[in-house]
Amino acid sequence: MPHELLPGHPHIAYKNGDLYVENQRVADLASQHSTPLFVYSKASMLDALAAYQRGFAGRKARIHYAMKANSSLGVLQVFAQAGCGFDIVSGGELERVIAAGGDPALVIFSGVGKTRAEMKQALQAGVGCFNVESEAELEVLSEMAISVGKTANVSLRVNPNVDPQTHPYISTGLKGSKFGVAHDRTVQTYQRAAALPGLKVIGIDCHIGSQIVLESPYLDAVDRMLDLVESIEAVGIPIHHLDFGGGLGINYNGETPPAADDLWHKLLAKLDARGFGQRQLMIEPGRSLVGNAGICVTEVLYLKPGEQKNFCIIDAAMNDLPRPAMYQAYHAIINIAIQATNTPARGINDTKNAIVYDVVGPVCESGDWIGRDRTLNVKQGDLLAVLSAGAYCMSMASNYNTRGRAAEILVDGDKPHVIRQRETTADQIRAEFLINV
Repeated sequence: MPHELLPGHPHIAYKNGDLYVENQRVADLASQHSTPLFVYSKASMLDALAAYQRGFAGRKARIHYAMKANSSLGVLQVFAQAGCGFDIVSGGELERVIAAGGDPALVIFSGVGKTRAEMKQALQAGVGCFNVESEAELEVLSEMAISVGKTANVSLRVNPNVDPQTHPYISTGLKGSKFGVAHDRTVQTYQRAAALPGLKVIGIDCHIGSQIVLESPYLDAVDRMLDLVESIEAVGIPIHHLDFGGGLGINYNGETPPAADDLWHKLLAKLDARGFGQRQLMIEPGRSLVGNAGICVTEVLYLKPGEQKNFCIIDAAMNDLPRPAMYQAYHAIINIAIQATNTPARGINDTKNAIVYDVVGPVCESGDWIGRDRTLNVKQGDLLAVLSAGAYCMSMASNYNTRGRAAEILVDGDKPHVIRQRETTADQIRAEFLINV
């Protein structure tokens, strides 16, 4: 069987009927490390990053990986070694950046609810910039900066009221969102920031949402943001950098988001036309760098026919892959072998002997499903791959039902690196105590 690529997954392919991540046969990894198992392609991550780098060629620009998408240390290491900064939303994420070899000076600290302890931690570590999201936060950050004898570099995250046309849970730039400073309060809030001791205004930030597959929301947001910059600078407050956030989507189910380099060529043309092309630029991509770099490998435990539904019960669950339960999100599900010995082909394109299943996990919740109405040709014991599992899967994983989090493998060509061991029950209960009676 010829080498068969999967759409949107250039380094995940069938070779002679078996699924490979780069040069590693997925069945071998599952045999060695059990399932459920996350497997990532380093080359896929670097290819996705390269598209942004091409888009910014010749510009003063820095890419900050939005690590909430996948905060595993091995993944962070890939981007740190590639020269990226990081976008964080907690003190714990800052510790991960440092543990992975990242430079705190290249860190942007975002998030609506930074605590005093996190502010102090970040100030002492020397983070590059705080993206501040409310007037109240400005006051507290000023107080904390003075208390530790530091100056906090700040930008304000502004809410441009642009509809990204994505899932409501990941739309962050509308008036009803908890994120950012209201568009009509931006200039006044900048004036307050410039007047507070301990703070230095250095930029402006905008992030309108996630899994965006259209150009128009970005183009609209750029215009609104540049209008604000002109208004802010008109009252005497210089803006040194422009941070346009992230949010670019990936191909989960046939979506065709713009290529990162093509999108940024268009956005930069707009910046040039308005005289902002030589400003320091920052962006915060997450999902688009790691989403299609990963798969989750899972075993078929049981096939359960029913009057209204047939169920394919697998050993991965909503604690491993929370996006379907949380967002009703789609992930493609495929066999890792499309030609089994002495049996008909059971693969991604084979429907001759297939049955329509709901693919569900073993967690004790009706919401524990990974795929609805999937046409699969499977038998008990088969291995499946859930695609596009590199973003917002392991980073959102839990121990619900006292299930250990899965192992993670980062593949670099011929080399598979274990970047997370499978979690045991002993790992989970180590910090728990019985009471004295």
